[in-house]
Amino acid sequence: MTTLFRTDDFTLSMSQELIEKLARIPQFYNVKLSPSKDKIAFYWDKTGRLELYLMDLESKEYEQISAGEVPRAIRSGFIWSKDNRNIIFAKDKDGNEQHDLYMLDTQSKEINQLTETPQYQEHVWDVSPDGKQMLFLSTRNGQMNVFSLNLENKEVTELTNFTRPVMGAKWSPTNDYILFGYSDLKNLQNIDVWIMNIDGSEKRKLISMKDGSQEGVAGISKDGKTVAITSDYEGVSKAGVYDFDTKEIMWLSDGKYDEVASVISPDGKYLVCLRNHKATIVPIIYNIETKEEKKVDFPPGVVRGTELTKNSSHLIVTVNSSKNPSSLVKYNLENGDVEELIPVELKDLDSSLLVSDEYVEYPSTDNLTIGAIMSKPKNLEPGKKYPVLLQVHGGPTGQYFRNFSMFDQILANNGFIIFKPNFRGSTGYGRDFQDMNLFDIGGGDLEDVLAGVSYLKSLDYVDSERIGIFGASYGGYMTFWAAVKQPEIWKVGAASVGITDWMKLYESSMPHFKHYQHILFGKPDENEELYNERSPIHLAKNLKTPLLITHGTHDPRCSVEQSRIFRDALLEFGWKEGKEGDKTFEYIEYSDVGHGGASDQEFRIRSFTAQLDFFKRRL
Repeated sequence: MTTLFRTDDFTLSMSQELIEKLARIPQFYNVKLSPSKDKIAFYWDKTGRLELYLMDLESKEYEQISAGEVPRAIRSGFIWSKDNRNIIFAKDKDGNEQHDLYMLDTQSKEINQLTETPQYQEHVWDVSPDGKQMLFLSTRNGQMNVFSLNLENKEVTELTNFTRPVMGAKWSPTNDYILFGYSDLKNLQNIDVWIMNIDGSEKRKLISMKDGSQEGVAGISKDGKTVAITSDYEGVSKAGVYDFDTKEIMWLSDGKYDEVASVISPDGKYLVCLRNHKATIVPIIYNIETKEEKKVDFPPGVVRGTELTKNSSHLIVTVNSSKNPSSLVKYNLENGDVEELIPVELKDLDSSLLVSDEYVEYPSTDNLTIGAIMSKPKNLEPGKKYPVLLQVHGGPTGQYFRNFSMFDQILANNGFIIFKPNFRGSTGYGRDFQDMNLFDIGGGDLEDVLAGVSYLKSLDYVDSERIGIFGASYGGYMTFWAAVKQPEIWKVGAASVGITDWMKLYESSMPHFKHYQHILFGKPDENEELYNERSPIHLAKNLKTPLLITHGTHDPRCSVEQSRIFRDALLEFGWKEGKEGDKTFEYIEYSDVGHGGASDQEFRIRSFTAQLDFFKRRL
């Protein structure tokens, strides 16, 4: 272990070897059972890149069914056709998120392109019970709306035409209605459950708990009478069921924890939820009739991809924690037995190198308590001071969890402490906490980050002179922002796909992303001063911190222009591009990715290598 902390050539090669081994640990994504419940489809990067796989649940045998046709990095999912034979997926080009839709025949392996709209976003959502039509969301007519596609003749029908984005769509198993998320209220955060006929007629609001609350649909029972829903109308997300006959809602969550409905059993007897508590996610199974709950016990970490098998006897999930990469698991709901369908593949990585994390809490302004995840090098030497990298998550309505992080492991094995705060604006801590940075982007949330620095400095093993900050997307924004607002604090910063000018971002954004900025800031013509005031580009002259700036050239969320204008501003203020020396910064553009590419192994290696090299030299 100690050899990894030296800076000679041997250590550098050891670090690169560790990056390669960790970045190539296979990951599972989008686990989905077939309609007949006898097969599982999933994305997996076992070969070195993402491919689609099928597993027979009875024999446990699996096969690769794609050969390079699926996206290298995932920004959209896939669904099964009702005949249990075809899988419909979305694919973009080099991360630009302008998805077209394709159908893969799992038997012949043939690919059939369903849509060709290279300038728009399209996402698959559901298939009609008769298997003849598919629901998808698209920006082809402006805002994100619902469309149906005839799978035989590829005819497309627009079902909604709203000026605000639609959030998801579910086709009823009885083929007589479609549910979708939308809001016509003045409060832009509000999301209600709406219903319409399958031809798009007679749209009306079905479930609306209160002005500003957010409701969503997780599933519908086979008879079409029971709908699994989630709402945060009481301040935390609660799961329950809506009864079409009685028009009543029965809440199953008690409101103590943040819970989201995940899947309802076809017979309407069970509801599976995901409970989010102190940066962990665990499944909860509710008996809808008795309201009894069963907590599925896994080590503190993250459980995803909940799927119920036939007769609701087992739960299919992916499980991971700080020291355990993703594994595909079948959980017996009756006796609690756990069967690994596909275990973790560490290959030749020495598992003793993996470090555990811990959940900590610290005080911030406004009497807030902020939760954070901390990872440290193993066997801290008494009296030694270690450098810290504070990582800021995206969103800002995102959250850090106690899940397996390849880069955390790489950093810890190179002598860094990693600190990941869930600042105000994060999910998982209630709606009030989540809304605290609205119209205050870069205000209170930065105070939470700075309070985290104060907490770190109180630890006797932290080198208070060597604290860096980094992050991607909103985390990239916060890296830029913290570096120009509090330049004396940071030894280094690394901003990936970050935001430097909110007004320019708005001008280049798609309609549904503009809607999100309306929520965060209001409309630009009404709050131009706030847009400009919280933009790092206008304070670039304050920078004292060496920065690593990275961006994908195909990014549709935070255009590469955001990094380019900050780079140009630094050059105007006398900074130079370079790996050493005063007033030098480093700049990398990735020409084959968009808004990051964490699900692509090769990109992970490039990104990890560049960031680790920067941190080791500069921090």
